[in-house]
Amino acid sequence: MTKNLPALPIYLDYQATTPTDPRVVEAMLPYFTEQFGNPHSGHHAFGAAAAGAVETARAQVAALIGADPREIIFTSGATESNNLALAGVARFQRNLQGDRKTHLVTAATEHKCVLESAAQLEREGFAVTYLPVGRTGLIDLERLAAAITERTVLVSIMAVNNEIGVVQPLAEIGALCRARGVHFHTDAAQAVGKIPLDVEAMNIDLMSLSGHKIYGPKGIGALYVRRRPRVRLAPLFQGGGQERGLRSGTLPTPLCVGLGAACEIAMREMAPEADRLRRLAARLHQGVVRQLPDAYLNGDPGRRVPGNLNLGFPGIDGDRLIGELKDLAVSSGSACSSAALEPSYVLRALGLDEAQARASLRIGLGRFTTEAEVDYAVERLVAAVQRLRDGPPAAAIVPEGADAPSAPVAHR
Repeated sequence: MTKNLPALPIYLDYQATTPTDPRVVEAMLPYFTEQFGNPHSGHHAFGAAAAGAVETARAQVAALIGADPREIIFTSGATESNNLALAGVARFQRNLQGDRKTHLVTAATEHKCVLESAAQLEREGFAVTYLPVGRTGLIDLERLAAAITERTVLVSIMAVNNEIGVVQPLAEIGALCRARGVHFHTDAAQAVGKIPLDVEAMNIDLMSLSGHKIYGPKGIGALYVRRRPRVRLAPLFQGGGQERGLRSGTLPTPLCVGLGAACEIAMREMAPEADRLRRLAARLHQGVVRQLPDAYLNGDPGRRVPGNLNLGFPGIDGDRLIGELKDLAVSSGSACSSAALEPSYVLRALGLDEAQARASLRIGLGRFTTEAEVDYAVERLVAAVQRLRDGPPAAAIVPEGADAPSAPVAHR
């Protein structure tokens, strides 16, 4: 085993959540005690100070994605943002145009909150097309183009998949939607701060993001809503009309400040952090397949977000494997679907059978992951798999729909 052991347990689930960066906490602290005013009470000094902090945060979020600060709507997180984007556009357009615009297009591998929002709209009489994905997890642009009809009002395709880390072709999707006169929404909770995003260059009309995925606080997120050409939404709930009338309620100033600070740090450090995470992910992947040559990578090997690995181990039950790894925090899929007993629907959508899907683990590396932690994780993971197999690894077997394990991880 590694001589200089890292502190245990080791956190390797950065797609589920991230620790709040100490610099973010420092930025937030004054707004809990000293600057505690209501940001909507701008007629006195306390409220004005809070309002100024919120607007600074709004500008920081906007800068990270190439938006105008006036296009940023603060929400409680990406789940609310996704619901507001889908339901808001669909309901507004149906109220405006009736049955002429009652169709949405999304993908079978979207986050549960998008799929459940789409299912609710179906119950309300909307039609939804769920696009399949290829074996690497990417959508087919020709299939997308064929799915768009004159009744289509919105296409919602996530930027980076939360389980397999695959990066969808956002610019191409945006160009297609703009040419067809259809709004394009992307759930970018796993992409913001990790890969470059530009809502103008990519023709994105709505984008959801979350604070706790980018080393900010939990309970805060945002929805980018394009102003020109204008995207119009029906609000999810009623109140005092804050956030352009789209999201009523008193804004939590400390959380807004934290999200803004996290975005500013990400904008400044994204490139070097991505390079470091690529190296760490390659080190972990190569370390595993060197000793377990039948381990396979789920998802496209090239178009992946830095730091994500979804590895399958033939003949192994993923939940049992997690049970063997008490000192490693890894997962078998989305944190938001952890109560479900069935295997990952994302992996099944890639063409993996139930056993292959159950044999897979998601490993998420992040800002505070070290080489020593990666090396220790490799040793523990390999030993646990071999112990469960009660012997040395079997000969290399790559299931249909998985990438060959011999190639090292490549990242975009």
